[in-house]
Amino acid sequence: MPDWTTYRDTARARGALGLELYAVMTVPAADGPDLGTVLPDHLTYQSTLESQGSLVLAGPLSDETGTQIEGAGLIIYRAETLEAARALADADPMHSTGARTYTLRRWLVNEGSLTVTVGLSTAKVTLT
Repeated sequence: MPDWTTYRDTARARGALGLELYAVMTVPAADGPDLGTVLPDHLTYQSTLESQGSLVLAGPLSDETGTQIEGAGLIIYRAETLEAARALADADPMHSTGARTYTLRRWLVNEGSLTVTVGLSTAKVTLT
């Protein structure tokens, strides 16, 4: 496989989006504080990042059956560098208190689609 920059540039040259984002897989720590006690601060932090434009998407993941919440989550950040994304993850109260641990990866978004519906009379926005 080529290095990251070569791959990104090749993808962009062929017409792919080549949007660089950062994916955080977060899981409960075995010996950390109770997730419920940290959740309010975590949600406030996520809201702040969203308003600053750094939080792209975030939410819990199911178990492998798709029927239960197991405590794992996925967070997608918009950042200038891997180090900047790591600083965002480190500052998350879930991570800074030791309630969760995480792995961080660069993510090159090349394909896919999103649909945004804006209801003009209802002021309702739907993302699918």
